[in-house]
Amino acid sequence: MRHDAQAVTDGVALDIDENIDVITPYALCSDVVRIPRDVDKVLHRARIPAAQFGEGLAAWKGTLVSLTWHDGVAHRWTAALKPTGTRRYEGEGWGLASDARGFVRSDGRATLTFHDPETLKVTRRLGVTFAGRPLDQLNELEIVDGAILANVWHQPFIVRIDPASGRVTGVIDLRAIVAEVGLTDPEAVANGIAWDAAKRRLFVTGKRWPMVFEIALPL
Repeated sequence: MRHDAQAVTDGVALDIDENIDVITPYALCSDVVRIPRDVDKVLHRARIPAAQFGEGLAAWKGTLVSLTWHDGVAHRWTAALKPTGTRRYEGEGWGLASDARGFVRSDGRATLTFHDPETLKVTRRLGVTFAGRPLDQLNELEIVDGAILANVWHQPFIVRIDPASGRVTGVIDLRAIVAEVGLTDPEAVANGIAWDAAKRRLFVTGKRWPMVFEIALPL
């Protein structure tokens, strides 16, 4: 699937209604944009206030929530990207993912923060380790089969995190995809993960990447 190469993508989510849509905050202009997976057009677009820098995005019960990097403001949107209000949170916002229990947020540290889906109050925090050592620079997030997937900033890998222990239990190697994209900008990093549970596919993209890639996972 083609993707806007001018977009400094800071998060991707899938919303399943009549179509599967890739939903991406475009941090370059702080827009949230809905794009059908199989059609090269924009369905809906909304702009975050100009003073804020848009970051991670996740769906919740037919709505969307997007983070801001430094402002501690989470924006809520309808499926048609009409604003429905904001909530505050403490700390930076890098990545956001959701499951039936609520949200999990990354902020670049070796800690993930879990939030109540309605109030965004913190429900718990989880330290993340790889081979016994803290793993920081956790960025875009997704939840797959109960595990948390995370891009690691400036690394061509997605790590799988046990949500109970915080241990990294697996790594998805994106080096072949990064090589195919072929960008020389060191900031054109992998930075987008979305999960299609029905067909067991990951959608992955990155900052200024011209494509969204589909990765099939084992059943």
